[in-house]
Amino acid sequence: MRADEIDYQLIGDDLQGVIITLDPGEAVVAEAGAMMYMQQGITMATTLDASGRGGGGMWDKLKSAGKRVLSGDSFFVTFFANESNVRQDVAFASPYPGKIKPIDLKSFGGELICQKDSFLCGARGVDVTLAFSRKFGAGFFGGEGFILQRLLGDGLVFVHASGTLHELTLAAGEQLRVDTGCIVAMQPTVDYDIQMVKGVKTALFGGEGLFYAQLTGPGRVILQTLPFSRLADRIIAAAPRAGGGRREEGSVLGVIGGLLDGDR
Repeated sequence: MRADEIDYQLIGDDLQGVIITLDPGEAVVAEAGAMMYMQQGITMATTLDASGRGGGGMWDKLKSAGKRVLSGDSFFVTFFANESNVRQDVAFASPYPGKIKPIDLKSFGGELICQKDSFLCGARGVDVTLAFSRKFGAGFFGGEGFILQRLLGDGLVFVHASGTLHELTLAAGEQLRVDTGCIVAMQPTVDYDIQMVKGVKTALFGGEGLFYAQLTGPGRVILQTLPFSRLADRIIAAAPRAGGGRREEGSVLGVIGGLLDGDR
C-alpha cells in the first residue's frame, strides 16, 4: 500500500515545527501531543492501526499497539485527515530544542531504525513499530537499550532530535566510532555494536564514558550534535534550586540580584 504524498514546510531554526499541507482525502499520523494547529476541515481521530489503511484483526492491532508502547510511542496513534474539498494545513512541533528532519523512506530502502521517541509524524501508510538491538552488548550498553523504533513504508516521515542533525554515508566495511547518545537513525544494513574505551585512565577521566558505538557500513547514518540527556544534565547542574552554582550570573552580585528580584 502506497503512502499518501504530502507537502510540507519546515519553520523555525532551533525550535522547529513542520506545516503539512494535505490534499482532500489525505491524512498524516503523528506522535501524541505533537499537534500545534490545524485548519478548518482537518479532523482528528485515534486508532490502533498505525498505518491507517485498515486490515488485520483486533489481535494484530493490539500487538502492533503494544510494540509502539515498547518503542516509546503511545498505545493509540492519532490521525489528522483532510475531509474538506480544498487543501488544508496541519502543523506539528518538536517537544524540545533541536531539528526536524524530513526523510523519504523510499530513499532509505523502505526501512529506518531510529532511537526511541524520535518519530514526530508521517504520511498515512507508513508504519511505526519496534526493533530490537541484535547484539546483547549493543542493547545493554548502547544508551538506548534493547528496543528502538522501526519506520516502514514508502512515504515521508519526520524525525526530531536535539541539537543539529548530520548525515553520513558509510561504504561497505567502513567503520565509524560514535558517542552512544549521538545516534539518531540508521539503515538496517548498518551493523551496530559497542566497544569499550581503551585504557583505564582514558575510560575513567576522558569524560566520554566507558563505551562508544561502532557503526559498520554499508548504509546511511543520522547523528545529533547534542543528545537531550546531555542538555538536561547541564540544565540541572546549573539550576540554583537543584543545587546548581549559577555559574553565568556574576558570582556574589548575581546571587544578590536573584534575592532582590525574587528568583531565589
